[in-house]
Amino acid sequence: MLEDRPAAAPRIPPQSAPPSPWPTAYPEGYAVVDVETTGLARDDRIVSAAVYQLDAHGEVQDHWYTLVNPQRDPGPVWIHGLTSSELAHAPLFPAIADEFARRLDGRVLVAHNAVFDWSMIAREYARAQGAAPVRQRLCTIALSKELGLPLPNHKLESLAAHYGVIQRRAHHALDDARVLAETFRPSLHLAAASGVRLPLLACQPLTEWSDAPTAGDRLPGQRAGYRPTSWRPSRKRPACPYPNPGRYVPGGRLSQGMRVAFSGDTSVDRELLEDRAVDAGLHVATSVSRLTSVLVTNDPDSPTSKVIKARSFGTPVIDEAAFMQLLQSVEAASG
Repeated sequence: MLEDRPAAAPRIPPQSAPPSPWPTAYPEGYAVVDVETTGLARDDRIVSAAVYQLDAHGEVQDHWYTLVNPQRDPGPVWIHGLTSSELAHAPLFPAIADEFARRLDGRVLVAHNAVFDWSMIAREYARAQGAAPVRQRLCTIALSKELGLPLPNHKLESLAAHYGVIQRRAHHALDDARVLAETFRPSLHLAAASGVRLPLLACQPLTEWSDAPTAGDRLPGQRAGYRPTSWRPSRKRPACPYPNPGRYVPGGRLSQGMRVAFSGDTSVDRELLEDRAVDAGLHVATSVSRLTSVLVTNDPDSPTSKVIKARSFGTPVIDEAAFMQLLQSVEAASG
């Protein structure tokens, strides 16, 4: 006869630690963007664009891609692969501006080297006499630095290799946007779990631009088929009329004649920021030397040559917000 034995208690699997709460300050949606262009200058144009829409946790909701007729030479075909014949029948930017805007509306623009993509997009909308509905952007290079990812460099292919994401067509806007979306999601979750503040910057629409020169203003030696489209006329700034009074003293005021240099991404378009500095009587320097009065950068820990030189020379480093505040009360040059 079998003994009566108490029934075994049901086995309860060990509970995992509850997930960290999602930061309430994080955005509610993202638009991961990549644009291919005719070049890197301010008068270059977009030839293709792609947008991956992501939800608050970085999950893909939708994606979109379009070619854009730049109305000029396509530039480095060996990079983006788009020829004049392929782009000839593509829509002009004003024709896709509304759909592009719908994909961006209410979301944080995410891009690899976001200042470039945002500048190109903002200029295209300014040419079309409109504005992109974007208020903030996030650069995945800056986010990688915030997270301390062990990358050999800050190229997109290095970020993709770190997360095991396969690139299929480098420099194709749709595939680059896909790769960026797939690498951004784990970075976003790592940031949320670590309590990292996202490196968000404001996006200011361009409003201080003049009309482009006429198509007949081809420069000497410029190949046929290229139509200049400078959105603001190029001009050489006059020399600063004031002597350099020396370095900026933290906590003090800027003085006319001080040499200011800029490094990295800025919320205000770089050229507009430089214009405001010149209007205030400052000397805008393209490099950092022992004569530089102050370096403006939103990423003081970035190992750029300008930041490294500024540190070695003892040049004060301030961020863009502090610089904009100081511009409101620049001291007049002595004498």
